[in-house]
Amino acid sequence: MADTIRKVSYYYTTAPDKPGEGARLLQALRNAGVNLLAFHAFPSARKSQADFVPADAAAFEAAAKAAKIKLSKPKTAFLIDGDDRVGALAGILSRLGAAKVNVTAVTGVCAGMGRYGTILWVKPAAVNKAAAALGAM
Repeated sequence: MADTIRKVSYYYTTAPDKPGEGARLLQALRNAGVNLLAFHAFPSARKSQADFVPADAAAFEAAAKAAKIKLSKPKTAFLIDGDDRVGALAGILSRLGAAKVNVTAVTGVCAGMGRYGTILWVKPAAVNKAAAALGAM
């Protein structure tokens, strides 16, 4: 099966870099019934940044507002999934390199059952060029 490559909207928030903050954010969304396609968090400037890729942006925004989670405006990333195989991510990054698109960040994971998933970010000015190089939906 071919990879599925989608342009997706993501939002981020910052939170204190301390135990339990990620759980607090995710529990608020879970309690509101929000489904996430991806979640990525990392330390940033003495805080933590949490990136969310919601399945339903309107439901996500409403839940975040109700939970008093301050969000960024929506931004664009690429969500990729497919059959796990040697070099899957290397092929994706090679296509972007050939198109002279610099990748800002990338995370790839084994999803089990012979599948893998990746989320990758490029600068806003490179989104259309990356989408064309990847054949993103």
